[in-house]
Amino acid sequence: MADIKTGDHVTWNSHGGQAEGTVKKKLTKDAKVSGHQVRASSDDPQFVVETDKGKQAAHKPSALHKG
Repeated sequence: MADIKTGDHVTWNSHGGQAEGTVKKKLTKDAKVSGHQVRASSDDPQFVVETDKGKQAAHKPSALHKG
């Protein structure tokens, strides 16, 4: 797994196929993203990603691929 950081361009599998976007921030505590509750901690972080269309979602690092 690549070391993901803010500003990285990433891809992930979505229910509509392959999605891509930019990492906006690393979550290390519980938060709401686009109306959804996200569970995160320093031991189990998630990343907020934004698509080119401006939609945001949170994903675990294992779901994201640099490139």
